[in-house]
Amino acid sequence: MLHNKILPGFLAGFTMLLLMGCYKDKTVLFDTGEEITRPVSFTSDIIPIFDKSCNISGCHAAGGIKPDLSATNAFASLTVGNYFNTAVPQTSELYLWMTGKKGTPMPTTGVNKDYNALVLAWIKQGAENN
Repeated sequence: MLHNKILPGFLAGFTMLLLMGCYKDKTVLFDTGEEITRPVSFTSDIIPIFDKSCNISGCHAAGGIKPDLSATNAFASLTVGNYFNTAVPQTSELYLWMTGKKGTPMPTTGVNKDYNALVLAWIKQGAENN
């Protein structure tokens, strides 16, 4: 009789433990890119990243998913949308999306540590439209 009460209680507790231990809130990826100390240009360094990985196939192009990262609209779109934080660059929404710390890493092909390092350096340097 005691055996009939212990086993169900044990199984219920064990199941709860498994479910709580397997709960996954979000994936945090670590950026291991080399820190960039040279001047980073929005036009020469950042726009080519967007052109190659972000505004293709209509994803973040004009009329697509915000922000619009087309060459002519990217800076204004990032500024108006508050996608970067020069005071605390690592908390910038653009950087968090690219590293996968905010959701699915952007670009969806996966984290690119070199792109992330360039974007972080650009934000650290003041996120200029240069």
